[in-house]
Amino acid sequence: MDNHDSNEVVSEQNASADVKSEKKLVKESKNKVNRLKKNKPKKTKSSNHTGGVMGIWDDDHKILIAAKKAKTFGFKKLDAITPFPVHGMEEALEIKRSWIPYVTFIMGVVGCAAGVWLTWWTSAVDWPINVGGKPMWSLPAFMPIIFEVTILFAAHSSVLALIVACGLPKINPPVVDPDLTSHKFGLFVPENDEGFSFERVEKIFKDLGAEKIHRVERY
Repeated sequence: MDNHDSNEVVSEQNASADVKSEKKLVKESKNKVNRLKKNKPKKTKSSNHTGGVMGIWDDDHKILIAAKKAKTFGFKKLDAITPFPVHGMEEALEIKRSWIPYVTFIMGVVGCAAGVWLTWWTSAVDWPINVGGKPMWSLPAFMPIIFEVTILFAAHSSVLALIVACGLPKINPPVVDPDLTSHKFGLFVPENDEGFSFERVEKIFKDLGAEKIHRVERY
């Protein structure tokens, strides 16, 4: 074997070694990627609940004053829990007007139109009966039916809209304090609000006369 052939053999051997080395590196890289995929934490569904601080008062007038003053500290997401409607709370928390009355009005108009059509179609078109020469369709005669259909559409749509607006049904909702459903009043600041810190909110609630202050993990 001359030097030329010997060099070709060596070159082929080196090329083969390089190919094997590259295959080995690719294989190791794939194995590493697979291990990373296996060890990657599984994604969990994000919770709709958020943490924050809840202050509790024993009087509706006190919590109304507290809500007005707390709003001056720059909080935008204040929420109140009361066992009954507190007059002035919507204005204190700057709660926007509900969209449910618009649903009620629109569906009431639809129900009224449906009642007019129903009475006209059944009495004057589909099954007309001459009763003593009276008109086949008369608005005063069918006003009770039109009224009932109007209420039917408006009432049922309002209830469904309320369920949607409140995000019901809620499975296992967090309970901050059982007394909030009977005789206590709560004011809540979520941790994602502007200027929030646990110590700052707790001090504000304490200065505003809260009898209890809770750090809430789920609200």
